[in-house]
Amino acid sequence: MGEIRHERQQRRAERREQAEARRANRPQQPRGAATPEDRHGNFVTQSLAELKKVEWPNQNQVIQGTVVVLIACIVVGAYLYVNDQVWKEVVQRVLLGQ
Repeated sequence: MGEIRHERQQRRAERREQAEARRANRPQQPRGAATPEDRHGNFVTQSLAELKKVEWPNQNQVIQGTVVVLIACIVVGAYLYVNDQVWKEVVQRVLLGQ
């Protein structure tokens, strides 16, 4: 447990040092005067950070989800097909008089 805490502290310290180095190399701009390149880079950085937080499904969860969707599509498709056939007969006999 102590090793994990130590590793975590080391990673945090490294990240702080990297952030300080980036700030030191970046020319000072007036507040709120970000260039379009900065905004684009900031968006990409934030997007990647959010993707790292995502809890991605494992293979079994993906397979189960796919099976559920396929079964739902088959059930809805069968319902719509039967409904279409019934109304086709109704329209032909009642509305068209055939």
